[in-house]
Amino acid sequence: MAMVSVRGLYFLVTLFLGSFFGSIFMLGPVLPLMLLSPAWYRWLTDRIVATWLTLPVALLEVVFGVKVVITGDGFVPGERSVIIMNHRTRLDWMFLWCCLLRYSYLRLEKICLKAALKAVPGFGWAMQVASFIFIQRKWEEDRSHMANMLEYFCDIREPLQLLLFPEGTDLTDNTRARSDDFAEKNGLPKYEYVLHPRTTGFTFIVDTLRKGNNLDAVHDITVAYPKNIPQTERHLVLGLFPREIHFHVQRYPLSVLPEQADLLQAWCQERWAEKERRLQEFYMASPRMFDNPEARVPPCKSELRVTLVKAVSLFYWTTFIALSFVGLWLWAPLRMYVLLVVGFFLAQQKVAGGIEMLELACHRHWNGKNHQKDKKKKTKDGPQVKKE
Repeated sequence: MAMVSVRGLYFLVTLFLGSFFGSIFMLGPVLPLMLLSPAWYRWLTDRIVATWLTLPVALLEVVFGVKVVITGDGFVPGERSVIIMNHRTRLDWMFLWCCLLRYSYLRLEKICLKAALKAVPGFGWAMQVASFIFIQRKWEEDRSHMANMLEYFCDIREPLQLLLFPEGTDLTDNTRARSDDFAEKNGLPKYEYVLHPRTTGFTFIVDTLRKGNNLDAVHDITVAYPKNIPQTERHLVLGLFPREIHFHVQRYPLSVLPEQADLLQAWCQERWAEKERRLQEFYMASPRMFDNPEARVPPCKSELRVTLVKAVSLFYWTTFIALSFVGLWLWAPLRMYVLLVVGFFLAQQKVAGGIEMLELACHRHWNGKNHQKDKKKKTKDGPQVKKE
């Protein structure tokens, strides 16, 4: 029987406590701002959530010595993009933060992920406040929700980098078998290192953001694990962390993307065929890597700055978690506050369906008020008569 690892438990417990106490003590007091200005609320909460996103990076790299190698095009700092990535393990989305910390801004990232995750205490609450896009994997239901969320981001002019896994699930023997069946029925090649992508959501997202003038590029990222592949959270509990994580980034500016939906779907499928070839070469190479070291692009942040961010993150979150426990032990009003906020998070999800749904409702309310003001102003001013 596999033994639970002390360092694996330390990693997951630290992340959970950080997200739990962070949701209550850092995000909780900011929630009322949503009622006054959803745009300012989004601006502030994105930055608070980003501080927590540095914690897994710091733990992985500083405490557990995970090596991160990034090759390819890199990012233009601050640009608005859709990030598409192969889904090798259930943890790829978290490992990507190691890349984004160096090449972009963590506060810009949103993730398109399954709706069941929003119910997880701590993690799920923070993801709701961060306005991640939760999907049911039923296109009829997901289409309208996705449209509402994307149009909201376009309305408030808040830049975002939306991470999407077109494969829909991580790579396992079972999912590969299903992908092979799909390939056989549709006359497509069978893949070993990736699954055939579902392109409907991808084309819809790109089209919506393009129409809303809120997209600069698509970043196609291929992730690979040369020495150890932690497939699920269970592997982390057992202490099976990846020794190295390799990211290959290809940036496609908006101008080169096809505008027609069928051509954009074909474009996405071509990227996955490229990924299969790239990963085949990666795992056959010795040593395993995407490019030679000279091909690596310089990050937008210096290694000194990244090291400082990781050190500060570890110190801050360790201190914050310890002080949260001390405060709960010593101060009864704080315990009452925690119960109220936890109760609110649980109740609002049953009533409203999530914090992000409340945020959308507040945005619609203020939008409606602004439209009424504009209407009244036009009516009051009356038609302008042109003087001769």
